[in-house]
Amino acid sequence: MSELRRGYLFGLLAYVCWGFFPLYWHLLATAGPVEILAHRVLWSVVFVAGLLAVQRHWAWLRSLKLRTVLGITAAAVVLAVNWGFYIYGVNAHRVVETSLGYFINPLFNVLLGVLLLRERLRPWQWGALGVGAAAVGVLTYDYGHLPYIALTLATSFALYGFIKKRLGVPAAEGLFVESAVLALPALGYLVWLTADGKATFTGHGLGHTMLLLGGGAATAIPLLFFAGAANRLPLSTIGMLQYLAPVLQLGCGVLILDESLPPLRLAGFSLVWLALVIFTVDGLRTARRTRQATALAAAAA
Repeated sequence: MSELRRGYLFGLLAYVCWGFFPLYWHLLATAGPVEILAHRVLWSVVFVAGLLAVQRHWAWLRSLKLRTVLGITAAAVVLAVNWGFYIYGVNAHRVVETSLGYFINPLFNVLLGVLLLRERLRPWQWGALGVGAAAVGVLTYDYGHLPYIALTLATSFALYGFIKKRLGVPAAEGLFVESAVLALPALGYLVWLTADGKATFTGHGLGHTMLLLGGGAATAIPLLFFAGAANRLPLSTIGMLQYLAPVLQLGCGVLILDESLPPLRLAGFSLVWLALVIFTVDGLRTARRTRQATALAAAAA
């Protein structure tokens, strides 16, 4: 298998795993979102530590500088917010809204570029953001309030990606340090929950316990697949593949978990999809022009 095909395979596996995540966390609905989050953090540390031990990648950790550790700590906090709101959305039967968060995430990435990096947008990018804002307005009217779960997921994941891009930390090692930063408060919460008699880890059957334990592997494996894809595929291809996850999440919410998608909400989602089409087509056209200009300059040289 060529490296390109291997990249496509890894990318598809990563986004399919993320697309069916709602079904996994839905099986843990008897536990509260914070308990699920704490277990997810704790067992992620254990799983990735085992992986690093097998691969003998500990040398990287010894070279960490204080600035990098502080950056990873910021990423860990943002990631905890993202995980927590996602789990809450699934267990509150709002999977459709969580899928909206990942549909609009590319638009928030562009918005962060304007706000934090002072990037200048092309006219079609401004158009995509305008359509996206209109979509949020329609969905706010439909829900009766801002779709705060979707907005929090989009914002936190965009911030997480921004911080990770600035740090340039490898996937497995980065996840280990991020989870390790959160492990102590997660463990403290689980100890308190157990002492208060409200923990569900051992009181709801072996299947429930195994699902909580498996949260670490379920978290780490798609990230490793994604890292394998990112190292082999062009950024534009990754950008196209990323829409697979929210499509599958939306399907899980509507077709499997019986969540409603009334006409006005569907209209809001349609505006989001229109914004993404504008954004994607503009990105592909710009990338093609850049390649052509680079080729012409090389030929002239």
